[in-house]
Amino acid sequence: PDVEIIVNLTIPAAHVEVATAAVNAGKHVWTEKPFSLDRESGLALLKTADAAGIRLGCAPDTFLGAGLQTARRIIERGDIGTPLTALTMFQTPGPESWHPNPAFLFAHGAGPLFDMGPYYITALVQTFGSVRRVAAVGSKAKETRVVGSGPKAGEEFPVEVPTHVSAMLQFEGGASSHSVFSFESPRLRMGFVEITGTEGTLEVPDPNYFDGDLKLWRPGAEEAETIPATGPANGRGMGVLDMARSLRAGVPHRAQGALAYHVVDTLVSISESAETGTFVGVDSSAVTSQALPEDWDPMAATL
Repeated sequence: PDVEIIVNLTIPAAHVEVATAAVNAGKHVWTEKPFSLDRESGLALLKTADAAGIRLGCAPDTFLGAGLQTARRIIERGDIGTPLTALTMFQTPGPESWHPNPAFLFAHGAGPLFDMGPYYITALVQTFGSVRRVAAVGSKAKETRVVGSGPKAGEEFPVEVPTHVSAMLQFEGGASSHSVFSFESPRLRMGFVEITGTEGTLEVPDPNYFDGDLKLWRPGAEEAETIPATGPANGRGMGVLDMARSLRAGVPHRAQGALAYHVVDTLVSISESAETGTFVGVDSSAVTSQALPEDWDPMAATL
């Protein structure tokens, strides 16, 4: 059967409004991350789509790429034993130096947490399961920033959200992680994801991309074992394609709206924890997506 999916690439503040309009028009929707900016509108969108029998998909779909899928296979076959902890890091000076119109990246619904957090939190949820509670601190180095390039160069704009967030997550099985999301560091450290288990530590490729070698550290080893990623790594659009193929086959797609909402629920909880200085619970859950077959071919005809 023919499958029609609306791809929603609007700014974060418009994601729910546009997706809801598409659902009300009877269209399946794939939306850019984040799924929503708050719990209330995100839940309402999920309920509206469910009542209409409409599917929702959401970025990031990078966890379907060869890099993170290879990491999943390594972990599931027990190469690092039982996964217990994770450390992730994303830090840059901020995008205002190169982005010609960066103000929206420092507005409500963005900042390093909501802009980059979905990649890292999604990867962690795929490894450890649903998040149950979080603790976090946040800060702003400056109340305003200046556009560094393009026609708006020299213009000042307000910083509405924390530009540095340090977050601890505890997952349903008891595992934990520590993550840094920062627009405040002159030292670039992006794409760092390290998962440690009872039998080893796995360095995972950048969750903002679809490919990359992995490194496995075993107890007593002086050097890491490099493991090439295997499987498809065609890039942005893999999630939409998987959604379309799954619709035709009548099976669940992988980058589901419920997963994206759980990530937003976690991000909102991190923000609340940073504001209150307390642990904040995460009520929603997300089922770990079915693994993508290693021989899945994005270029194969599906008609």
